[in-house]
Amino acid sequence: MTKLRKAIKKNLPKGFQEVMVYGSLGWVVPHSLYAQGYHCDPATPLPFINVASQKNHIAVYHMGIYSSGPLLEWFKGEWPKHSSKKLDMGKSCIRFKKPEDVPVALIGELASKMTPQEWINIYEKLKPAGR
Repeated sequence: MTKLRKAIKKNLPKGFQEVMVYGSLGWVVPHSLYAQGYHCDPATPLPFINVASQKNHIAVYHMGIYSSGPLLEWFKGEWPKHSSKKLDMGKSCIRFKKPEDVPVALIGELASKMTPQEWINIYEKLKPAGR
């Protein structure tokens, strides 16, 4: 988890803030950049990446791959270059059975692909109306 955290922190564009949220380590767009916050709870900053150690796996939740088709396709194309394991993925989560299965460099590169403003722009287009 330490290597993964360092890779994300090193590669994230300036503006994201590291926080503990939802019981896990996360990076958010702070209220200073997006005052509206998350539509589900405006008191919560806009989430972007979370890393959680679950009972049976490590999960990386990345809202960018959930909301950006081109970013998702890039990630799927890069996966075989960085891992011999089958990609285990939900809509926004990437699951790893063991810490040594995490392609740290690829997750770091994924973290670098979207700025806070790019994420805000995508989020604004996709969030439910009236929120």
